[in-house]
Amino acid sequence: MPRGNETILVVDDDANIRRLIADVLTALGYTCLSAADGDEALEIGKKQMAAIDLLLTDVVMPGMNGRALAEAMKALKPGLRVVFMSGYTENTITHYGILDQGLHYLAKPVTPPELARKIRSVLDADEPEDGNRKDRQII
Repeated sequence: MPRGNETILVVDDDANIRRLIADVLTALGYTCLSAADGDEALEIGKKQMAAIDLLLTDVVMPGMNGRALAEAMKALKPGLRVVFMSGYTENTITHYGILDQGLHYLAKPVTPPELARKIRSVLDADEPEDGNRKDRQII
């Protein structure tokens, strides 16, 4: 599985999922910060934004959803790389306007190899400074 040494902020309201994802990524060499919701993630972001290389966030959470969180985090750090994840299908999420097509997305449940490949591909992608993908295709 692909490995790394970057710092990832993992945001999910389900503590078990959050721990599992952080454990997998930590075993692959990444430093993980964890938050249970958007407000907690923003607090972490305000204190440690310079260190955060990627935001991995659930889409549907109580309070602030993943899209709003990503926008707020990108206001603090333009160009921040973001991967959205959800138990809902990609088509459902884009159909109801929760996320735009062309964003990095992982469907839950996700296997460790899928998670590792997605994170590495997003971190390695050639993206402009605003964080928007040039080809706008979901990978």
